[in-house]
Amino acid sequence: MAYQSEAELELQFIDQLNKQEYTTIDIPDYDALVENFKVQFEVFNKEKLNTPLTGKEWERIFNLMLGKSIFQSAKTLRDKFVLEREDGTKVYLSFFNNDHSKNIFQVTHQTTVIGKYANRYDVTLLVNGLPLIQVELKRRGIDIREAINQVMRYKKHSYNGLYHFIQLFIVSNGVDTKYFANSDRDLLYSHAFFWTDFNNVRITNLKEFSISFLARDHIIKMLTRYTILNDTDKILMVMRPYQVYAVEALVRQAVLTNRNAYIWHTTGAGKTLTSFKTAQILAANPNIKKVIFLVDRKDLDSQTTEEFNKFEAGSVDATEKTDVLAKQMKDKNRQLIVTTMQKMANAVKRPQYAKIMDAYKTEKVIFIIDECHRSQFGDMHKDIVRHFQKAQFFGFTGTPRFEVNGKTEGKITQTTEMLFGECLHNYLIKDAIFDNNVLGFHIEYIKTMEGDFDWNDPTVADSIDVGELYMSEERMSLIANHIVQNHKAKTRNGQYTAIFAVSSIEALVKYYSLFKKIKHDLNISGIFSYGQNEDAEGKDEHSRDALERIICDYNSMYGTNFSTDTFSAYHKDISDRVKGKKTKALDILIVVNMFLTGFDSKTLSVLYVDKDLKYHDLLQAYSRTNRVEKETKPFGIIICYRNLKKRTDDAIALFSQNHDTSGVIIPGYEYFVEKFNEMVIKLKEIALFPESVDTMQSEEDQKQFVIVFRELTKYLQALQTFIEFSFDKSALIMSEQEYQDYKSKYLMLYSKQRIDREVVSVLNDVDFCIELMESDRINVAYIMNLIRNIHFDDVKQKSYDIKHIKEELARTDNPQLLRKVELLQAFLDQVVVGLSSAEEIDAAYNDFENAEKQKEIENFAKSEDLDVKMLTDVISEYEFSGTLDAGNIRDRISKPLTLLKKRSLVNRIVEFIWKHSEKYK
Repeated sequence: MAYQSEAELELQFIDQLNKQEYTTIDIPDYDALVENFKVQFEVFNKEKLNTPLTGKEWERIFNLMLGKSIFQSAKTLRDKFVLEREDGTKVYLSFFNNDHSKNIFQVTHQTTVIGKYANRYDVTLLVNGLPLIQVELKRRGIDIREAINQVMRYKKHSYNGLYHFIQLFIVSNGVDTKYFANSDRDLLYSHAFFWTDFNNVRITNLKEFSISFLARDHIIKMLTRYTILNDTDKILMVMRPYQVYAVEALVRQAVLTNRNAYIWHTTGAGKTLTSFKTAQILAANPNIKKVIFLVDRKDLDSQTTEEFNKFEAGSVDATEKTDVLAKQMKDKNRQLIVTTMQKMANAVKRPQYAKIMDAYKTEKVIFIIDECHRSQFGDMHKDIVRHFQKAQFFGFTGTPRFEVNGKTEGKITQTTEMLFGECLHNYLIKDAIFDNNVLGFHIEYIKTMEGDFDWNDPTVADSIDVGELYMSEERMSLIANHIVQNHKAKTRNGQYTAIFAVSSIEALVKYYSLFKKIKHDLNISGIFSYGQNEDAEGKDEHSRDALERIICDYNSMYGTNFSTDTFSAYHKDISDRVKGKKTKALDILIVVNMFLTGFDSKTLSVLYVDKDLKYHDLLQAYSRTNRVEKETKPFGIIICYRNLKKRTDDAIALFSQNHDTSGVIIPGYEYFVEKFNEMVIKLKEIALFPESVDTMQSEEDQKQFVIVFRELTKYLQALQTFIEFSFDKSALIMSEQEYQDYKSKYLMLYSKQRIDREVVSVLNDVDFCIELMESDRINVAYIMNLIRNIHFDDVKQKSYDIKHIKEELARTDNPQLLRKVELLQAFLDQVVVGLSSAEEIDAAYNDFENAEKQKEIENFAKSEDLDVKMLTDVISEYEFSGTLDAGNIRDRISKPLTLLKKRSLVNRIVEFIWKHSEKYK
């Protein structure tokens, strides 16, 4: 049976949408889109408009709407705006309504946008005339990644004007369907999600997805409630299904009952966003007097503040003064408060706040507690519960307390269920790994002690005094050297960062000193909370003095000026460096307890452990490493220098609710050797020798080669993180030289699909995962991230940051970045130096790059006496389709030239177009 064609799939999809009361409309081009918008916008706002809008009034509306970034357009979409009419009256207009029944839903397909760029879009869903959802389809059997790549190509070429209002993209091949938010930045496959039912069962079939996700009431909720405008990063974020179900379950519980509840979503699944969205929705309910979001530990304030400000700027009061909380409680207009457990406990206990706090004793107040497994078992929680007699407490945790890991008080073991009642929704670690929302763990156990005892017996520490052995200089030196020797292999040559968790402050200080004695080029630091009234008897150094010494070295390393008096600023700076947000990253951070819970960094990939951990503490610590990033981060890496095998298995079994750890714990070295060799065999079936690629006539064969070699490379880069890896002939059936020869052919196809095509190539939308082929972390994305995180509020630091970025540019070997070095240096010198904030840095760069791009075209046209429009058109055609037809270029050159001179000119034009397009892609 032949595959269902893309056109047939498209028509079936539209037919399904018609059944869901979407009206089909023919919109052949952009002008028709604008005209339809004018009609639908007036119909949508008809109750507010007595007379039709005039031409001048439409001009005002379009001036408001056009010429903005995608993020700015999303803000405009959600705002009501005042239109001053020609007769002097003012009217409040809006683009859509939270009530789905008051909106106009349309569907169109095969709209062709021709101008500077030309594209034909599959299916567009319009709400009140605006294209808010774009659907790109591939025929059955085609990887939907190719649809995402196609969306990225379209976005660069022709998603302009009203298409900047697209909020969501949907990609499908009929069998697999995903959705993701629009962005001014590159779209990542890891940010595309499957929709599911309440029980986390995927809904992948396009028809079923349409019925569930694109139901008119549901899609409006996804756009109004569950698409978040992240103010910090200037991006749109769309919630994942389990987040949506959790929010809706908690809102129902709050509105319909007086019972407490909790949500169990695994660490790394985005609980902060889910909990904040819940708080935001409940705060808008007039029957709820206050919604109070409790943060449980002061040392998490900087991260929590940063996270919450992404969703609502200025939402967090980070002061330690209870007076501020009292004022917020007194303010009747402030529905949502974000504060700490400590401040709330003080407020309900201290007499000076009694009048304010007593006003809420018998009112409906909602407490939302993130990471509720940590500190909801003490006296502060009890004091708050006693005071707020009609309050509801909603907890969020990735690692609940059960009987086996609960906190014991007397003879009673307190569990999460005892404190919060029923679990309304769960999304466990296996669910998250299956959905690729978090990564699995590759765990290595390194034996560091010999003796007449069973190393695999976890009770050994109880039967003998091993404290002295663990702290022996010989053992700790071996571990420190082992870390230094293997760190770059574990972190892809420093592309990723690591945390080293140790057992005590004493161990941290000792390890720090040992690292200083070893010759290496790693940036290593430490952080811990020191005791103000610490007993220093028998110690060579007070812990605060030790930390001061570590901070002094840190200042020398990074040109900063911190001390223990500015500990919170040091904490924030070190956090940013582990996240790779600063111009000079931190390779290894040594910690005791800090950063092992609640810390979220995509660029952190390794945890070294010389510390006893179990149950929730163990999984929380491991989970610092498993945030999804790019293909170059296949799993979180855990290196254990203590025997935590049984404790690891027990923790994963408990929090997976399953004794089968497969899928969570990644198999060992032999597994990846086997998979690599399997892919080598497949590769040889397609191309027996590297030179065989040169003789491939069929682009389908070339595509198969690309796909198989890409997968082989993924296994190789996983293998390279293992200590025992080498291109050993007894294990791997491909030599390093042979791999490099095949890689050359792969890169040749990557370049070829961008040039010299007379028809659109089937390779155009194949994901080459080119980052897998590059060993240098200094690439375009890395440099742009450094620019986004320049300290614009400090002139001296700003100058240092710019200087460091230029140094990084000078030492890159990344091919794409090398083509942009001069461009980025000019942007730093001409634009960044004059900016006072990082806001809209991406928009500023896009404007600068577009201007430079046009300038290059004009200069080349002038130097060769060519028509600028002709050259621009040819470049546009090439960037859209990959077509670079020398004959077509020759025919469009109007000036009289000899055949030889014309051929030479055409060659120069072709070379310019290729270099120009590679530089600006």
